[in-house]
Amino acid sequence: MSEFTGKTAFITGAAHGQGRATAVALAKEGASIAAFDVAEKIEYPDYEFGTSDELKSLKAEIESFGGKCLIFSGDVRDDKAIQNAVKSTIAEFKRIDILFNNAGICAYAEVDKMTDEEWNAMIDINLKGPFNVTRRVVPYMKEAKSGVIINNSSVMGLRGGNRLSHYTASKWGLTGLTKAWAIELAPYNIRVVSIHPTGVNTPMNDGLAAMEGMTPIEIAERSAGNLQPVPWIEPEDTANMVLFLASDKARYCTGGQYLLDAGLLTV
Repeated sequence: MSEFTGKTAFITGAAHGQGRATAVALAKEGASIAAFDVAEKIEYPDYEFGTSDELKSLKAEIESFGGKCLIFSGDVRDDKAIQNAVKSTIAEFKRIDILFNNAGICAYAEVDKMTDEEWNAMIDINLKGPFNVTRRVVPYMKEAKSGVIINNSSVMGLRGGNRLSHYTASKWGLTGLTKAWAIELAPYNIRVVSIHPTGVNTPMNDGLAAMEGMTPIEIAERSAGNLQPVPWIEPEDTANMVLFLASDKARYCTGGQYLLDAGLLTV
């Protein structure tokens, strides 16, 4: 029996990409899944997001091998939607043991041409979004005196990014939140860590490529510059890192930043 059997994971941005891969991986290890995704096109950036059909297919996939999955359509900027999803998860599964703050956006913009709307959307989704979700989940973790919060930052949460000032600011902010929450929540036996992927082979990467008039591999190679000879990592690589960090094997890991960067930050 897996150590995740009987546990519950709440995952944002779960319809596709890294969130979906992580949901499936945790479910295969016995965890019940609460999958939260905006599941519709939003005003910015101008590429496709997860859909309600993808959420439904995630639920069907997990249930096909005997797992349990609740799905919720909602924006991480919408506190009411978050509260309803968290309360419904507690009502059904009685607990939330793992929170994967994965929902996020990315887009390029020169600083002198960036609009207020672009800046605000990036900060509100990538930085305030994890805060919104975490503050609603933490009371249940405190009550249980146990929990793991994993924030999906980026290599840009540890370095600068060209034409990515709003994205970089949001991801550095998430790195800072990770450290602050780790200190604050350690007395409750709640661990908080951040992960920092290089480019990932997801629909977001495809969307960025289309916006830049490039192929997905070209956009990944331009953005990353990985030391290892790969243009990107796969969503399953992120899922494997989350599984490790959420497990008892990482029981003394808190406040740290964990790289999935194919060597990018080595040089």
